[in-house]
Amino acid sequence: MALKLVMVAIYLAILLGIGVVASRRMKDLRDYFAAGKGLGYLAVAFSARATGESAWLLIGLTGMGAMFGLKAMWVVVGEVLGVAGAWWLMSRRFKRLTDRYDAITVPDYLESRFRDPSHLLRLISAGALVVFVTVYVSAQLDATGKAVESFMPSPYFYGYDYWVGLLVGFAVVLGYILAGGFLAVAWSDVFQGFLMLIGLVVLPIAGLVALGGVEPLVRELTAIDPSLLHVLGREGFTAVSVASVLGLALIGLGFLGSPQVFVRFIALKSEHEIHKGALVAVVFTLLADGGAVLIGMIGRALFTKPGQDVTELLGTGAEHVLAMSVEALMPPLIVAIYVAIVLSAIMSTVDSLLVVASSAVVRDVHQKVRRPDTPDGALVGMSRVVTFVLAFLALAIAIGVAVFVPGRTVFWFVIFGWSGISATFCPVTILSLFWSGTTRRGAIAAMTTGFLAVPLFTFVVPALPWIGPFFHELNELPPAFLCAFAAGILVSLADRAGRRSLQPGASSDLDFAKGRLSSPEL
Repeated sequence: MALKLVMVAIYLAILLGIGVVASRRMKDLRDYFAAGKGLGYLAVAFSARATGESAWLLIGLTGMGAMFGLKAMWVVVGEVLGVAGAWWLMSRRFKRLTDRYDAITVPDYLESRFRDPSHLLRLISAGALVVFVTVYVSAQLDATGKAVESFMPSPYFYGYDYWVGLLVGFAVVLGYILAGGFLAVAWSDVFQGFLMLIGLVVLPIAGLVALGGVEPLVRELTAIDPSLLHVLGREGFTAVSVASVLGLALIGLGFLGSPQVFVRFIALKSEHEIHKGALVAVVFTLLADGGAVLIGMIGRALFTKPGQDVTELLGTGAEHVLAMSVEALMPPLIVAIYVAIVLSAIMSTVDSLLVVASSAVVRDVHQKVRRPDTPDGALVGMSRVVTFVLAFLALAIAIGVAVFVPGRTVFWFVIFGWSGISATFCPVTILSLFWSGTTRRGAIAAMTTGFLAVPLFTFVVPALPWIGPFFHELNELPPAFLCAFAAGILVSLADRAGRRSLQPGASSDLDFAKGRLSSPEL
């Protein structure tokens, strides 16, 4: 236990040190929210992947591998396709346009792209980010407590292991964000991303060695439950099982425009970095996600027997499988390092989300809408205050959920926040890059529909007779995404005035952006 505490203390001290060093490089709001647009491909690729994965990778996806076996690999397929699509199909266009508009946030980009003098797109963006980012961050804080509870149960905590982990993780991540902003986030994500990647590659190799290879793994899983080796799971080929597979694979839709991922493309120093960054990001995703599922499958083979209750043995959603595998396969020093690896997955997402949410409140609402005469230099301090307040709000939600929803899984908690952000931003971002006929009203309709559809498909539709089970397995993101996409197209087609404004001779998005840049607000 002492060794684990020492290793975690070293890890947390490194993060705080990164925050202090980054704070010396931070001069203005552009540095705080976009690292001065000077990051290289390696920093952006690792930062984007570390942010995009979060606690659900090490706790949630490993648990899914143990619960569902090979079926969980559909998540890997979806994430690889989503990451590849974001980097190779979208990032270059997005980078060129954000540089053209001199945008430092995603709402900056949307307002210029759709020439929105009403600031309505900014306000919708800010509202969605504050709501869903706060939920998402609270899920990560919840996972911090679960990680400490699984890896570091201690008599010194008197049964409060979960709460100690929750509060310590919260305090440290808040400390280095407040000090160094986005630059600290990016640097820490590179460090944490390397830890995550190494951990998720090494552990399944150790597990296969312990089992004697792939063939014994297959034999053990077949004896426990043959459906663990079926890509459609126990149900076989049915409408509900197909919906379940689609729900897992289409999680990757969230990489096609989510602000916490796409702000990394804004921070790139040049579009020439994109090809190298794409290769790093895709390989990272394949190795890390595939490794997480394999860890779960190997853990199922190691710790369960035919007929045993997997949830009773491995915890709710089999979320203790990672901790049990590490304890069984690794020496004490490596176990201590794995505690830091789990915390890395969590904190690399929390920091990014808090910076994105604070940028929405400070720049996109206060500076751009309420007080356009506020200089950038006056906003760094305000950004820290807003980050602090949002973090405490997320902490309160995490505590409330822990008290009132004891049977929750990290996967469910995370996916709700992820889906909300994705359905609000991804369809409109795709339309903005690939369809010049998208109008301002169409963009507003897409964002509003996505925002409202997520709670609808989470809490209402799954409870309906007949269709409810199908949508329950599909999860909320795919139908909400489709509704938002359709709303953006249909409203744009019906918006004759908006379409006339897009014709040759009308003022361009660049004219609008130049007007924004030359106004007193900057």
